[in-house]
Amino acid sequence: MATTPAPPQAPPKPTWEPRRPEQVFPWLRPTIRIRLTLLYGGMFLIAGILLLSIIYLLAAQALHEGSGQSFQVTGTNIDITSSTCPQLDSAKTNGELNEILKQCDADQRRHALDDLLSRSLLALLGLAIIAFAFGYAMAGRVLSPLGRITRTARAVAGSDLSRRIELDGPDDELKELADTFDEMLERLQRAFTAQQRFVGNASHELRTPLAINRTLLEVHLSDPGAPVELQQLGKTLLATNERSEQLVEGLLLLARSDNQIVERKPVDLAEVAEQAVDQVHAEAQAKGVEIRGEQKPAVVQGNGVLLERIALNLVQNAVRYNIPEGGWVEVTTEVQHGQAVLVVSNTGPVVPAYEIDNLFEPFRRLRTERTGSDKGVGLGLSIVRSVARAHGGHIYAQPREGGGLVMRVTLPV
Repeated sequence: MATTPAPPQAPPKPTWEPRRPEQVFPWLRPTIRIRLTLLYGGMFLIAGILLLSIIYLLAAQALHEGSGQSFQVTGTNIDITSSTCPQLDSAKTNGELNEILKQCDADQRRHALDDLLSRSLLALLGLAIIAFAFGYAMAGRVLSPLGRITRTARAVAGSDLSRRIELDGPDDELKELADTFDEMLERLQRAFTAQQRFVGNASHELRTPLAINRTLLEVHLSDPGAPVELQQLGKTLLATNERSEQLVEGLLLLARSDNQIVERKPVDLAEVAEQAVDQVHAEAQAKGVEIRGEQKPAVVQGNGVLLERIALNLVQNAVRYNIPEGGWVEVTTEVQHGQAVLVVSNTGPVVPAYEIDNLFEPFRRLRTERTGSDKGVGLGLSIVRSVARAHGGHIYAQPREGGGLVMRVTLPV
């Protein structure tokens, strides 16, 4: 009786548990909405009380000054004088005197109200400035956890999946967001760890049989007594096996280069470009392609092996996809505007501008969907783009007038 295989084990649970037990009274939860409402409501309430108090004091003072007696009676006859109403001296009759007194009283009240309005506006302006400054400071304090979440997210964007926010404080929306983000990071870290383990296992499992096949074919081809047909078949199988090895290496390198580079060391792009030119020099001579250009020092922080792959793939493509006679490849490195720049340009067939994006897709070539030539496996530019992105850089392609391409790789210094 056959035994049923055991079910696969579940992945280990995260060592850090972001969720907290549910509260008995969830409506008592100090949410951000309630806290901001209490904070800004209390702030404007205090500002309003201060404003009303100032206006009350100013109004009391203005009314007191405006309603004071502005005339005096001197001598036995009625003689009215006023420093604020000098036109009383021109009054000759009681009617004129009454009219002048009414006009002076109205002017005094209008002056008091204008003074009250101007002082109230100044007080309101001062309180508004204080309120905005206080509100800005309080909002920064309340929303400071968002800055912590943003800094952690940027660190994670640099492929540091071990970082966690672990936000302390009240159980509000920001705490829930930070906990959810930490839980997502935990799951992503497990997924990337499993991916790296799979890449390592796949590398071993795929390389071993291909290496065995290559060894067996080389042994049979080394037999001088083997028939010509068998030798021709062996060479064909050896070329196919070599192509499969290149495809496997390219796929594994593409999978590894999709992630950010954690361990970085100083690498000079000039040395990387010179090594790439040296490796392709023999192939360029065989095809009659001239390699030229000046490599100026351009030191970046990154992985030397992957950066060498960028230069090697670009130079190989520039040599292989060239014109039959009189072709050239120009390789230059320099530092421009705080960035290290690697430029590889070449002569070659005319490339339409709308086909540029397709060249960076895996297994895509100009005017063909799948690999069908002996020039490569169709992963060169895909690997270049992945490695450049993993180093925080970019690659740009531009057709040359008369044929060929200009490949420009920019990396942060």
